[in-house]
Amino acid sequence: MPSSTYAAGILLRAAASAGDPPQLLPAREQMAFTLGFHIILVPFGVALTALMLIANYRGLRHGDEQALLLAQRWSKVAAVLVAVGAITGTVLSFELGILWPGLMGRYGAAFGFPFAIEGIFFFLEAIFVSIYIYGWKRLPPWVHFWTGVPVVLASMGGTASVVAANSWMNQPGGITMRDGRVVEVRPAEVFFNGAFWFETVHMLLAAYIVAGFSVAAVYAVGMLRGRRDHYHRVGFLIGFVVAAVVLPVQIYVGDVVARQVFHSEPAKFAALELLPDTGTHVPETLGGVLIDGEVRYGLRIPDVASLLAGFRPSTKIRGLDAIAPAVRPDDATVSVVHLAFDIMVGTASALLALVVWFAWLWWRRRQMPTNRWFLRCAAVSGVVSVVCLESGWVVTEVGRQPWTVVGLLLTRDAVATQGNLWPFFSAVLVIYVAVGTSAVLILRSLTRRWRAGGGEGDDEGLDVPYGPNRPLTDAHTEEGRQA
Repeated sequence: MPSSTYAAGILLRAAASAGDPPQLLPAREQMAFTLGFHIILVPFGVALTALMLIANYRGLRHGDEQALLLAQRWSKVAAVLVAVGAITGTVLSFELGILWPGLMGRYGAAFGFPFAIEGIFFFLEAIFVSIYIYGWKRLPPWVHFWTGVPVVLASMGGTASVVAANSWMNQPGGITMRDGRVVEVRPAEVFFNGAFWFETVHMLLAAYIVAGFSVAAVYAVGMLRGRRDHYHRVGFLIGFVVAAVVLPVQIYVGDVVARQVFHSEPAKFAALELLPDTGTHVPETLGGVLIDGEVRYGLRIPDVASLLAGFRPSTKIRGLDAIAPAVRPDDATVSVVHLAFDIMVGTASALLALVVWFAWLWWRRRQMPTNRWFLRCAAVSGVVSVVCLESGWVVTEVGRQPWTVVGLLLTRDAVATQGNLWPFFSAVLVIYVAVGTSAVLILRSLTRRWRAGGGEGDDEGLDVPYGPNRPLTDAHTEEGRQA
């Protein structure tokens, strides 16, 4: 994970040093592209399954047949996206060994441990996803509902495991080195490293925000096209309300994360604030880039960066000048990290404004907003949330440069030094385009089939014991509870 998104990799092309191995640029761009692609799928594996269970619970608890239909359909979408995520995640695991032998060869005993745990969680998730989908036809209501709970828990555990590996790269610990080699690994300290908790919570909350707004956006588009039935209203409200509840918590957690970065990763924080020189009364710079060590084109708000970092204007913030020149990020890297941070904060603020708008309209009318301008904004909220997620990963990954493992391993020392990596990158592009296109075609096919059914009756004629084709009676519900 030495870099994050493909766009960031392109922007960093200018930063390649003449002394870097020729394999460094293609390796970073390939890792950026594949991780940037994969990270979009993660929220749907983590949080769409939770939304599915919310719809399922509503259907059972309130006898809502349309909520059951939503749960059934979302389970199929989740299965497709989990499968695609498995493919892209497998490619990433191979890339770690092929592109970054310096990382895996030197620190694989520690770095690989969280991935072993993630494999167990993924195995459990795949099993229970299959049981849940298969169970629509065969299991009693509440028994079937509870088979979905391990899916949510396993997906959260898998995400926490991957974040543990990533956070270890930011704040490594749990190892004993001797003569440049790892001679002892303390697994618990590796997994629960200094950055684990706040990075994990931040990522999990981001997953629910992206999944929630993306689901809401789909049904907002349908409502704009005149489909304002109960099915679309429930689909919108489940996704939007979950995202709306999580978003303010995420903003608070993000503030805590930024303060942790201030204390533990001064180079990254200096890049976030576009701060070349150490000082107090540091302004918050909106926009702008670093050119020849000077900030240009940015809008400065006096004292705000110091206030946010230490709650007082006199807070001293270490600038880039406090970083040793040999490991100081270059101007291009700093500019990418700063702009990504601005985009992340800006998109999160826009989503928060949408949530406030929704709350105000609901408070006034006590019903779901049908204002067309609100629905238009909700329809693009999914894309905005994905941009926010990608920007956050640019901050995390590019912000660590030039380190792969902070303080222990430089990225140029981790990369493979033999062979031409560009053909490998080209092959991966072909694979990802094929996989992504296939996923889109499958989802479109499902959507057309569901739309042709009009949202009424059983989904694809399946004979389920309690689903949308049969009334949910009290007898069914009691039978499920007893089972």
